[in-house]
Amino acid sequence: MTELKFDGRAFINGERVAARDEKTFSCISPVDGRVLTDVARCGVADIDSAVASARAAFDDRRWRGKSPAERKRAMIKFADLLLAHGDELAMMETLDMGKPVKYSRSVDVNSAANCLRWYGEAIDKIYDEIAPTPSTGLALITREPVGVVGVIVPWNYPMIMAAWKIAPALSSGNSVVLKPSEKSPLTALRLAELALAAGIPAGVFNVVPGFGPEAGSPLASHMDVDCIAFTGSTPVGKKIHVMAGQSNLKRAWTELGGKSPNIVFADCPNLDRAVEAAVGSIFFNQGESCNAPSRLLVEESIRDEFMSRALALIPQYQPGNPLDKETVMGAIVDKVQLENVLRYIELGKKEGARLVAGGEQALRETGGCYVQPTIFDGVTGGMAIAREEIFGPVLSVMTFTDAAEAVQQANDTVYGLQAAVWTRDINKAHGVARALRAGTVHVNQYDEDDITVPFGGFKQSGVGRDKSLHAFDKYTETKTTWIRIDSPV
Repeated sequence: MTELKFDGRAFINGERVAARDEKTFSCISPVDGRVLTDVARCGVADIDSAVASARAAFDDRRWRGKSPAERKRAMIKFADLLLAHGDELAMMETLDMGKPVKYSRSVDVNSAANCLRWYGEAIDKIYDEIAPTPSTGLALITREPVGVVGVIVPWNYPMIMAAWKIAPALSSGNSVVLKPSEKSPLTALRLAELALAAGIPAGVFNVVPGFGPEAGSPLASHMDVDCIAFTGSTPVGKKIHVMAGQSNLKRAWTELGGKSPNIVFADCPNLDRAVEAAVGSIFFNQGESCNAPSRLLVEESIRDEFMSRALALIPQYQPGNPLDKETVMGAIVDKVQLENVLRYIELGKKEGARLVAGGEQALRETGGCYVQPTIFDGVTGGMAIAREEIFGPVLSVMTFTDAAEAVQQANDTVYGLQAAVWTRDINKAHGVARALRAGTVHVNQYDEDDITVPFGGFKQSGVGRDKSLHAFDKYTETKTTWIRIDSPV
């Protein structure tokens, strides 16, 4: 840690700068409560400056004017630099956000770099179209970058969430203004420096840390931002859509919350695998994942056996020092979120759910923010812990007796991000998967992932889709150019 150098200043037009009014906020590590550095508390003036920088870069074509092959080379170098600085970035992510360093390095750094590389590689392989018009005309259908893209990302996967958005946006030729979460801003600021070193021109990629009302709202409502891409909570996502509509009707792409159901039928082909997935997926990243399978629906006839096996795994997920490479569950991001998780645990008890594991704050002596892996049994659909996104290591267990009841319980939510079905019956697997209102349905596994597959949800889980070639649709305009042909023959 002593070798890390933190710079909390904003990154605008290729330079590190303080906030215009010189305000800062303390970046506190959830690992042990220490202050890592002071970070620029950007406001309206800083957003205006960053957007003006991005607009100037877009208008003079310093980036979008480059050929796809040239942009590809810069994006690939950007990915290479992430890997070259991987240990630094992983340590920074862990100290800032609290996740185990083993995952910061093996998952977050590698996934972010792969995302940058994949979109860079893709950009010179996407062809425009010619419409099948009559012979008197030629209609060209081309993609153009949308312009200035505002990006607001959450605190749970700072590098990955940023990469999912900036990679297709930058590869397409847009300019970007990124506002990271005030809870975990450090790696985003470092990414901007690496982008510049990779050959992405000054002004094309800007990072403005700060709080939502002071920096996020001005970015979402800015009249010179052409598109806003947001990942975060559903209540804030709704505000983003309002601000986008009330300003310049900018495109708004929102990836929002989830309360994902994990349905395990009695004919599950591998019960141990299902148990490991159910427990491992909810406790991974301390449960701070929008797609975490926080509602476990188990067929009544196997409930006791499933719970016995699940509880036997709990000791593996006790929280520990995130800097220890053996730790698999680290710290909650900050005291505010810690108190929120503990509040839901108390609410679950009051509502009548049975606390069968965990339920307490852990490692108080460290000064950090830790919660025991927690499981509630006997949960019913009307309970808050079954309906509201907790964003912590809390699993709610429910039971069902047949497929119809399982689907009804699974769909009884305002969210629709992900779901899972465990069964050896191919008809049941397909039938239930089709009936579930979710953007992704896993069958006999949970949370397998690939950059080639879209990520996003139904209902109040948002309207956006990250990853895959479909993400280019968010950051490009489709233009038709008609050419009249008067044949001389």
